[in-house]
Amino acid sequence: MENGKTLKEIGWNFDNSYARLPESFFKSVNPTHVRSPKLIFLNDQLATIMGLSFQELKSEEGVEFLAGNRIPEGAAPLAQAYAGHQFGNFTMLGDGRAVLLAEQITPEDERFDIQLKGSGRTPYSRGGDGRASLGPMLREYIISEAMYALGIPTNRSLAVVTTGEAVIRETELPGAILTRVADSHLRVGTFQYVAKWGKGKDLETLADYTINRHFPDVETSETRYLSLLQEVIKRQAELIAKWQLVGFIHGVMNTDNMAISGETIDYGPCAFMNSYNPATVFSSIDRQGRYAYGNQPPIGGWNLARFAETLLPLLHEDSEKAVKIAQAEISNYMELYRSHWLAGMRSKLGIFNEETDDESLINDLLVMMEKYQSDYTNTFRALTFDKPADFVLFGTPEFAKWKEVWQSRLERQEESRASSHRLMQRSNPAVIPRNHRVEEALEAAVENEDYSVMEKLLEVLSSPYDHSLEQEDYCTPPPESSQPYQTFCGT
Repeated sequence: MENGKTLKEIGWNFDNSYARLPESFFKSVNPTHVRSPKLIFLNDQLATIMGLSFQELKSEEGVEFLAGNRIPEGAAPLAQAYAGHQFGNFTMLGDGRAVLLAEQITPEDERFDIQLKGSGRTPYSRGGDGRASLGPMLREYIISEAMYALGIPTNRSLAVVTTGEAVIRETELPGAILTRVADSHLRVGTFQYVAKWGKGKDLETLADYTINRHFPDVETSETRYLSLLQEVIKRQAELIAKWQLVGFIHGVMNTDNMAISGETIDYGPCAFMNSYNPATVFSSIDRQGRYAYGNQPPIGGWNLARFAETLLPLLHEDSEKAVKIAQAEISNYMELYRSHWLAGMRSKLGIFNEETDDESLINDLLVMMEKYQSDYTNTFRALTFDKPADFVLFGTPEFAKWKEVWQSRLERQEESRASSHRLMQRSNPAVIPRNHRVEEALEAAVENEDYSVMEKLLEVLSSPYDHSLEQEDYCTPPPESSQPYQTFCGT
C-alpha cells in the first residue's frame, strides 16, 4: 500500500526538515495503532490547498493514514521536545500525545506541518495515555476553522477520525484523532528547552532553522538573531490585537502554547466573550484570572520576554549588553500591540484616518459596554447597521451623547458614510462560535452521533462577515444562567 497507486493519488509530498535537527530536539515515534478508525470530518478546502485529494483521503486507505495506522512513504514521525512556563512555573514538557507525521510541501511550494493529535503515548507523555476524546477534537476543529474565517492566523484542522476505542477520563468517552496543520509547531517553549538543555551550538542551530523557515528575508542579515526577535514580537503583537478585536480568549497562554510563526495554536479551554468584561475567564483551571481577556496583551509581552531570554547568547557576547538589547525590543511590544488594536478598533467604528482623541472615543464606548453588560459582538454589529439592538446601553443618555461624538468624528473624514459602513461590515463579524452553539454541536455529535448540527455551525461560521439572514439564529447570545460557563483543557 505504501508504494501503491492510492499513496500517489493522495498527493503526499513530504520533507522532514525538523527531523534533520539535533536528535535531542525530538524523539522518533510512530502513532499507536487504533482498532477501527472512522472518518468523521474532512476539511476539503484545506486538503485542496495542501495538494491532497480529499476523495482519496476519504477512502479506507486514506483514513488509515489519518488514524496513524499506516505511515506514508517519506514520512518521519516524531514527537517534539519543548519546555514552558505553565501559569508562570517552568517545567519540561514535549508532545505527549501528538506526533508530527511530516511536512507537506504544497503545489504553491508552501510548507506545513502535519500532526496527529491524540495518536498515543510518546516519550514525553509523563504518565498520560496519549489519547484524546472526540468532543475536544471536534471543538478544536470548530474554533480553529472559525478563527481562519475571521482572518486570524491559526493552525487548521484537516480531519477528525474516531478510533473505535474508549478513552477514560471522568467517564468513558469515544476516542478520536485530530489531524492538525500548522506553519510549524515551533514554540517559545522549544527555545526554552534548547536554551536550558541544549549543547554546543544547538541554540544557534534552532534559531537558524527558525529564520530559514519563517523569516527568510532576514537570513543574510548580520543581526539576524536580533531580527528574529523583532519579527516574532511584531507577529505576536498583531495576533493578540486580532484576538482582542473579536473577543477571543485563548485560556492558556503558557509559553509552550505560543507559536513562533505567529499563529494561534493549542485550542484548549478557549472561548469567545459574550458580554464585554475585561475580567472574563472561562478556563476551569485559571482561578486567578492570569489569562483573562484583559490580561492577554500584557501576558503576550511576558511570554516574549521569556523568548528574548533564550536568545541572549546570540544577541551579544557581552551578557549585559545582550540584556539591554533584548529589553529595548521587548519595550516596543505594547506600543506595537496598541497600534494594531487602535487601527482595528477604528475600522470597527468606520474610521479611516487617525485623530488624537480616537482612543478616548473607543474606551468610552467600552466602559459603557462593560457597565451595561452589552454583548461585545452584537454591539458592534448593531452600530454597523445603525439598528440598536434591545440592549440597555442603547437607551441611555450616556450612549446618546457618545453617538453624537462618534457621528461628528465620522463627518470629519473624507470617506463617505457608505464607505464607513462597508469598512465596519468587513471588520465586525455577524457570527462567532458562540459557546452555547459549540456545546450544542458537540453534545449532538458525542451523545447521539449526529454531526448535522456541527456541519451547519461550520457552514455559518465560514463566512462571518456576510451578515446574511441565514446567520441570524446564530447571533443570539446564550440565555442567562446561574452557573458561569466553563471550559476545560480537554485538547
